[in-house]
Amino acid sequence: MNLIIRLLINALAVFVLAHILNGVTVDGYLGAIIVAIVLAILNLLVKPILVVLTLPITVVTLGLFLLVINALIILLADKLIDGFGVANFWTALLFSVLLSILQWLLQSIFKEDKK
Repeated sequence: MNLIIRLLINALAVFVLAHILNGVTVDGYLGAIIVAIVLAILNLLVKPILVVLTLPITVVTLGLFLLVINALIILLADKLIDGFGVANFWTALLFSVLLSILQWLLQSIFKEDKK
């Protein structure tokens, strides 16, 4: 149940940011749910491999290269999903930063109290 709630929150964040940013498009809320699912899968499978492969440059840049990896994941999702579009790398970078911030805000608002 918690996974479904988190995916819906992430889909809401994708939907909101697609309407705010000029270079990002998504086809409706169902498209945002698909984007949230694909991003979750890519973050689970592809991102750890990229992080390990780029560890030296990540250390040299004090972790800022992780922002580039996030933007690459967004661009990969753009290529995989027909109803989702990102204009360029810089838009993907801005989208990934704003998506992280908005996800954090929304998840802190809808967070369940653990007893």
